Amino acid sequence: MEPFEFTSNGGGGEALPRRVKRRNATFYEVINIVHPKKEAYGMSDTIKVLMVDDEEQFRETTKKLLKRRGFETLLAGSGEEAIDKLEENPDVVILDIKMPGMDGHQALKEIKERFPDLPVIMLTGHGAMPSAREALVEGAFDYLSKPCDMDLLASKISEAYRHGKRAEAPEEKNVADVMIPIEEYTTLNGDQAVSEAIFQLKESFVSKVSTSRIMETGHRSVLVLDKNERVQGILAIKDLLEGIMPAYLSVPKPSMADSIRYSPMFWRGMFTREVKELAKKNIKDIMSPPPLMIDCESNIMEAAGMMIENSVRRLAVMRLGELVGVIREQDLFFEMEEILRE
Repeated sequence: MEPFEFTSNGGGGEALPRRVKRRNATFYEVINIVHPKKEAYGMSDTIKVLMVDDEEQFRETTKKLLKRRGFETLLAGSGEEAIDKLEENPDVVILDIKMPGMDGHQALKEIKERFPDLPVIMLTGHGAMPSAREALVEGAFDYLSKPCDMDLLASKISEAYRHGKRAEAPEEKNVADVMIPIEEYTTLNGDQAVSEAIFQLKESFVSKVSTSRIMETGHRSVLVLDKNERVQGILAIKDLLEGIMPAYLSVPKPSMADSIRYSPMFWRGMFTREVKELAKKNIKDIMSPPPLMIDCESNIMEAAGMMIENSVRRLAVMRLGELVGVIREQDLFFEMEEILRE
């Protein structure tokens, strides 16, 4: 354990302990302690710090100062004890380099083998810079020289905590990773007949390899493109069903007719007749407006949000203004299932 001292930042902030020797005695003094707000360090939850140092007074004093900053602090007096304390799931480790028995380098190696993403800040005394830089190579998040300002230490702890949380977060896929490439999606021209759209949609209800995995690729819609491959609209199964409904069925009824029920004879043959009439029309006559667009690099959570907010089942995927694919609600569903299976 190297000698240590409190230092002031000149602005009223707290500082680390200063060990002062006078007349062959050692005592500790605290200078200029002010309590800054916890929010200043960007903390929304209590950060649990494991403080590892072989000097008991240093540990206890630092714990009190960190507590006043809003941190929860665990204490360990040796590298061996620090390894045992890992079971208490600290968020950040403050580790002195020079300790008897298992020193800081050995403890760091053991910590990184067990918890690779746990950030460790090394504390080093004067003249030990090469050893501290070596710790960075070994996986330490950063190092601080003693004496060290308390504001700096608190800020560094919060920075290490945020870094550790980012490392823990799984890397999510973007829209391009789960979309149906436009080459595999059903596309037609608006001047083509609705009958052609129906046949093409039927062909899409097959299982094949898409976006590097097996999935059901029944699109339930056709993208309608112009001659320049720009999206004019979309033809979904819902549009087909609406298209076979006779106009007189959608006319508002008088209030006295709300309870009218048509006889079975009224419906007989209507479905077949209307489907054949619909088949003669052009796609552009019954298609819906173009789907909303999303960039291919967007996170899939953004795609889910757009679908929910706008009550849509699919989005057109763009890259630099060019249509490259379609992402559907079932693509997000398949991703949900895959996450739970991992």
